Amino acid sequence: MPYRRLPNTDAARIRAMKIALQKGKEVPPGKMAYSAKTVMRLDNFIPQFEHNIQLHRQALNSQNKECRAHSELVIKARIYLTHFIRVMNMAIFRGDLPAETRAYYGLATNESTIPTLRNENELITWGRRIIEGEEYRLRKGGSPVTNPTIAVVKIRFESFMESNNNHRILIKKTQDYAERTVEFRSEADEIILQIWNEVEATHSSLPEDIRRKECEDYGLVYFYRKNELENTQTIDAETEKLHIEKTETENTETEKVQAEKISDTIIEQQLS
Repeated sequence: MPYRRLPNTDAARIRAMKIALQKGKEVPPGKMAYSAKTVMRLDNFIPQFEHNIQLHRQALNSQNKECRAHSELVIKARIYLTHFIRVMNMAIFRGDLPAETRAYYGLATNESTIPTLRNENELITWGRRIIEGEEYRLRKGGSPVTNPTIAVVKIRFESFMESNNNHRILIKKTQDYAERTVEFRSEADEIILQIWNEVEATHSSLPEDIRRKECEDYGLVYFYRKNELENTQTIDAETEKLHIEKTETENTETEKVQAEKISDTIIEQQLS
């Protein structure tokens, strides 16, 4: 006996609900296989579900598009901060700046190690330290580090920070739509299950083949198990074989009759 399977994708859910809704609008209320209240619920729910899916897709597309531009700004900000620290270390190595200069940026005075800046959080933390430290050092009369200057580094860092804020907003928006979509899916599954149960209950007294056909008209989807499918295919093959044999027999008999008619006609012509 075939079993039904509930939709497991958004497209399949919407298709199942639209079939049920269309059937609900075509059939008179007295002959409906599920309640009129559910018809109204479907009519309101489907557009909301489709709209949320569309918004979710748009948010994902915007996030993916913005992500490429954001990645470039991350790389630029990391390069300029790294180069600034390298230039500062070289100035200390040449004797142009004292080793204590590193302390303004939160670096160890006896090491020339450059922070890894492996992720955006580290990039934000060290970017602020370096910019604030250099600006404080300049206010105290220190000679500026150049190529790049802290002004150029700051421009790159602020561009990254602006993009980072926008990126987080887009991620939050996408997550909100995703969570809302999950809620819609749960409600869609509930509606579909209710409709399918009502439809099957309405047609439960009908013979199996007719009942299944009536239920499929409302959007129910049935699947055969492997052994059932093999049996069905075997029955169909035997039926097709019998049909072919019957057709061949009928054709043979037809040809025989036609041959007899032609023979009779020839004999009549010879006698005449």
